[in-house]
Amino acid sequence: MKEIDGLELTKQRRSVLRVIRESERHLTANEVFDDARRLLPGISFATVYNSLRYLTNEGLIGEIRFGKDANLYDRKLTPHDHAICTKCGELVDIEMEHPQELINRAAKISKFKPESLEFTLRGICSKCAED
Repeated sequence: MKEIDGLELTKQRRSVLRVIRESERHLTANEVFDDARRLLPGISFATVYNSLRYLTNEGLIGEIRFGKDANLYDRKLTPHDHAICTKCGELVDIEMEHPQELINRAAKISKFKPESLEFTLRGICSKCAED
């Protein structure tokens, strides 16, 4: 096992972490599994899934949830927003600040004490718009 940030990671967890950190995209569990099998041919889907949960819980990767069973995994850990194409599903990061007025209004409408705000822009990406 190798230690990362005080955690001892198995070779399976290190492989899953490597796949996500080396990807330029947000990955599904199936995509992580496919790439992890290239590094460790004997790795099972259950091991990949459990590794994703562990790495997320330990704060080593980000998880973006889109509904009950739609999760994507992200190497970027700092708070950021996303744009998603409603045609092809492409997901891209957006770096922007939220005006305090927007946060206050959302808190008032929801009657929640705000901890964070995540913005998701849904629309058609430039590639799909060309087609």
